[in-house]
Amino acid sequence: MGFIKNILGRIFALWAAIIFIFTMLIVYFPMLITGLWKEPKRSYLMHNIYHVWMQVFFFLTGIRLRVKGKENFEIGKNYVIVFNHNSMMDVPVSVPFMPGANKTIAKIEILRTPLFGMVYKRGSVLVDRKSEESRKMSYIKMKEVLEMGLHMCIYPEGTRNKTAQPLQRFHDGAFRLSFDTGKPVLPAIIFNSVKVLPRKLFFFWPGKIELHYLDPVSPKNFPSVEKLKEHVFNVMQEYYLKNNKY
Repeated sequence: MGFIKNILGRIFALWAAIIFIFTMLIVYFPMLITGLWKEPKRSYLMHNIYHVWMQVFFFLTGIRLRVKGKENFEIGKNYVIVFNHNSMMDVPVSVPFMPGANKTIAKIEILRTPLFGMVYKRGSVLVDRKSEESRKMSYIKMKEVLEMGLHMCIYPEGTRNKTAQPLQRFHDGAFRLSFDTGKPVLPAIIFNSVKVLPRKLFFFWPGKIELHYLDPVSPKNFPSVEKLKEHVFNVMQEYYLKNNKY
């Protein structure tokens, strides 16, 4: 059975790659055109394109997405949104299906990817993690994203969780950003993305993914960045353990 699943998983992966590239080529020109607008209008247009693109991609590749907790987004407010991170599928799940335009933090190396580099650049704050100057500039840019009224999406674990634990240790950045700007942290949990796109070479398995948005957390209720980070970590871990049915 495992052998058959491995074969099918690679066939599905080939199909998903073809669909991804084909649909990206269709939306590439509209994305290019958004460059005619200044921010934040550009990001609102890009968000609509991302949303339609991923709806089509998910439908054609057999991904069923359930989003819960949209009511936790208050109209007229924007947030520092923090996600758990288990799979490369997490960004296509989170960014396009969020209520409202947003940007995410991304490694600058992705710019080297033909065509996709431009797509990712438009929706991201890019950072070279090897450069102290780049990290400082990315923090300034994330503040600017929030000042424009956009959501800022961050994966505080820093990299994909390859452990058996629900979450890895959180870095300070997202919570310092919340403290410095006064913007609430809105925790979000993604379930089952790692089974759709696991950490193995060229494998894809159609299935159900869930994205749950939790109650926002105000930085004003905490005496320090560390206490805010600790609280959000505990909330997310407890929710994950209680609601993970996969």
